[in-house]
Amino acid sequence: QVQLVESGGGLVQAGGSLRLSCAASGRTFSTYAMGWFRQAPEAPGKEREFVAAINWSGSSTRYADAVQGRFTISRDNAKNTVYLQMNSLKPEDTAVYYCAANFGLRVTATAYDYWGQGTQVTVSS
Repeated sequence: QVQLVESGGGLVQAGGSLRLSCAASGRTFSTYAMGWFRQAPEAPGKEREFVAAINWSGSSTRYADAVQGRFTISRDNAKNTVYLQMNSLKPEDTAVYYCAANFGLRVTATAYDYWGQGTQVTVSS
């Protein structure tokens, strides 16, 4: 089992950058694939939207088309932490961002077993 805590969210102007962190507890962090998802305020009842994912070693990543080329996912297994570097932010990136863990490099929220509490990202125009 793993517990996840996100940080790094905040308010930023369009075109700016933020780096989100997700700290994991437990000695098995390096065995999990990690994902970032988001949920926009206007879509509370919809499934969380896939943003990016990284495999257990960091050798393989996947991105949603909407963030490809602007966001970068990475991980540091020695620190039990996964990151999401977000550049060239747009107002439509405004959402609560969640990190999640599972054993495969997946792009659907239902495939993930463990979730953090989320961190708010707001991009002003």
